[in-house]
Amino acid sequence: MPIEIILPSLSAGMEDAIIANWLKSEGDAIAAGEVLAEVETDKATMEFEAESAGILGKIIVPAGERADVSSVIAVLLVEGEDTSALEGYVLGGATSGQGDLPSEPVPAALSDITPVVPSQKLAASPLARRIAAQKGVDLLGLTGSGPRGRIVRVDVDRAAELTAAVPVVAKPALSSAPNLAGIGAYDSVPHSNMRRIIARRLLQAKTTVPHFYLEADCDIESLLDLRAQINEGREKADKISVNDFIIKGVAHALAKVPEANVIWTDEAMLRLKSIDISVAVAIEGGLITPVLRNADQKSLGAISTEMKTLATKARDGGLKPEDYQGGGFSVSNLGMFGVKSFSAIINPPQSCILAVGAAERRPVGRGDQIVLASVMSVTLSVDHRSVDGAVGATWLAAFKAALESPMTLLV
Repeated sequence: MPIEIILPSLSAGMEDAIIANWLKSEGDAIAAGEVLAEVETDKATMEFEAESAGILGKIIVPAGERADVSSVIAVLLVEGEDTSALEGYVLGGATSGQGDLPSEPVPAALSDITPVVPSQKLAASPLARRIAAQKGVDLLGLTGSGPRGRIVRVDVDRAAELTAAVPVVAKPALSSAPNLAGIGAYDSVPHSNMRRIIARRLLQAKTTVPHFYLEADCDIESLLDLRAQINEGREKADKISVNDFIIKGVAHALAKVPEANVIWTDEAMLRLKSIDISVAVAIEGGLITPVLRNADQKSLGAISTEMKTLATKARDGGLKPEDYQGGGFSVSNLGMFGVKSFSAIINPPQSCILAVGAAERRPVGRGDQIVLASVMSVTLSVDHRSVDGAVGATWLAAFKAALESPMTLLV
């Protein structure tokens, strides 16, 4: 019997992906462990290996199309079978050979299948979807209470109860499409998988996480002087950047104020035992946040070397899931673009993100005198559920003190 090849979850939180490229064609022999395809997730392009040997009988999701996790993307013929085994074959009638979940039965013959790309991906459990269909509940109007805003059964049950209790009033159909009248000529650029995921997660973060913001100006004149001394005689590739000092300062402040190194869940507050910092890196089509682990235990030189390696891998699409999953605190630096200050959106499930602006010459007080010095503005975005204002302010003060007395970061 043919084996259905299921798209597994290749990284935490993955719900769908684009089949970027099939490395095998229909009719090709495949060995167990051989790479079948390249799959583009929101974070990186990964290789997808075959778990069973056989012949690639039918590609269900062609290259460039999107597939949900646990959906059938191809069918594998086992030893002794040929293409005649696919005649009249209906998906769901075979034993799954990839992933953990079988596909749902599809009432159509394999030869009649046309891949369909959903217009909108909802984060909802299979049970919630089934109950919603039974009770006539529209999932588009629900806010999920599950992990990462996922719609679960209790959300559907509550919506059904409210619908039964409140008379239904007819409303005009609303469209999420913008009014494009009068905007002139334009080019339509299809959303990449990364851009779709970024949009979904940022919308979720901004609408479900109660943000508040704290700002500070850091006098980094001493830091720049120390950096110049450290970099004297170093090759360009080995030079320490201001961003390396910032990461080290964040780690130093988290060690001083561990109450800021937390994650909110509905059941409990998770106080992280390691200081792992996610650092935003701009790549083609979006951004990604590789994680610098145990940053408080690393020297400036080690941080600099590791960040250069992670940034290069990110831009080349070579990050592995362990390179970007996790992290308890994020840093986003737009200073190199001349941005004076900005407020960043928290990266769930983390509680804080530090937005860093450009250093510029400003008047500052030195005793009884006013002098010009390099000042850098930073903004801390905080999840008020897990970090109170006093904790956020204490952390920001510790970070500012570390950058203004940079020798403390060398010991």
